[in-house]
Amino acid sequence: MSKSEKSCQLNFSVPFHDLDPLQVMWHGNYLKYFDMTRSDLFNNLGVDLYRVYEDAKYIFPITKTYTKHIFPLRFRDEFTCKATLIEAHYKILIHFEIRLVQNNTLCARGKSEQVAVKLPEMEIMLRIPDDVRKALGFE
Repeated sequence: MSKSEKSCQLNFSVPFHDLDPLQVMWHGNYLKYFDMTRSDLFNNLGVDLYRVYEDAKYIFPITKTYTKHIFPLRFRDEFTCKATLIEAHYKILIHFEIRLVQNNTLCARGKSEQVAVKLPEMEIMLRIPDDVRKALGFE
């Protein structure tokens, strides 16, 4: 992944423990795969949010999520989750897509928003800190 691309894609397979009683992946588990892919995206862009917390005392809580379920995932389905960084000026906005590997069927779309919060004051910042914003490719 190049920094100009600002996206990351991971492959997964639906495990038995992610299924609901209807034998499809439980809706809440989609957020888990969004989170793992978001984490890899940050790592690939060279941003360690835990290090930012340790060094500068900023945390980046998720303040909003959205998921549109389109086609169900079933046991052992192989799928990709793609995370694309859209914005990192005032908030960090990431879009997600989950697709079946077999035929590229779109299964879900999602979004997440994160803000910067300064500790210990718990002050919501009106802008992503300069060093994080620049590392994410937003000047």
